[in-house]
Amino acid sequence: MSQKSRTTGLLLVMSGAVFWGVGGTVSQKLFQQYGIEVNWLVSTRLLIAGILLLAVQFLWKDRSQILDVWRNKATAFRLVLFGLLGMLAVQYTYMASIDHGNAAVATLLQYLAPVMIIVYTVLRKQAILSSRDIMTVILALGGCFLLLTNGSLAGLSVPMPAVVWGVLSGVSLAFYTLYAVPLLARFDSLVIVGWAMTIGGAALSFIHPPWRADLAGLPPEAYGYLVFVILFGTMLAFWFYIESLQSLAPKETSLLGSLEPLAAVLTTVFWLGEPFGLFQWLGTGCLIGMILMLALTGSRKGTGGAQQAADL
Repeated sequence: MSQKSRTTGLLLVMSGAVFWGVGGTVSQKLFQQYGIEVNWLVSTRLLIAGILLLAVQFLWKDRSQILDVWRNKATAFRLVLFGLLGMLAVQYTYMASIDHGNAAVATLLQYLAPVMIIVYTVLRKQAILSSRDIMTVILALGGCFLLLTNGSLAGLSVPMPAVVWGVLSGVSLAFYTLYAVPLLARFDSLVIVGWAMTIGGAALSFIHPPWRADLAGLPPEAYGYLVFVILFGTMLAFWFYIESLQSLAPKETSLLGSLEPLAAVLTTVFWLGEPFGLFQWLGTGCLIGMILMLALTGSRKGTGGAQQAADL
């Protein structure tokens, strides 16, 4: 592998991770400053990004897979469930957590998914609890306590609805990660994620169709934020991540993907001006440390790169 190819891979995965993290913060601004409705943004984001990813597959990769995935009834059924209970659930719960709280907390809570997978596999007796797993759980629980309480038992420093939606986002991501394994073993990631986004976006369109939105009163910068969330924070972020796998090891992409929560926290605090206490910073450090430990030591089947695949 040439040094140029490796450098390109590093730039791609780092750009994708930053796009994901900043995309959550920009979504928060759209919700809380411009009154954009969660259902509308999720359905629009999924539909447009899904169609664009399928277009990338059609133009530059094996286009036959786009329809092949539907030829087997069992595979098609799994794909529909993945789109509804996996992709749509992850996206909606994550965005709802941002809407009720902020992007930093929502992103960090979603990163509890690997811990939930560890607990699930141990309870199902599919794996034995290791010392590394115990340390992962301790970092996750301790980090969440500090993040959500800022070190005080008197009450939460984050609105309860944001916490509930954030934890549900982690649960959804755990399901998303485990349920996608058989599909990703047979078909390209762009095909599976592209169709899952399209399915999820189409389903939510029955509740809030993308074409029924009053955007006339938005200032020009709001349109720019919408384009960023849909194009950069969704479609390009995932594409860059997939392309980086051509020149980097999966462990490297997972490790560098940890820039996402850091980008979300920094932009939430310094761009949007959200208050963040000392203990919340310590909690953030614990959670990012957990992520780095999983990326460096390797994780159970299905947990590696889970967040990168779901933050679209």
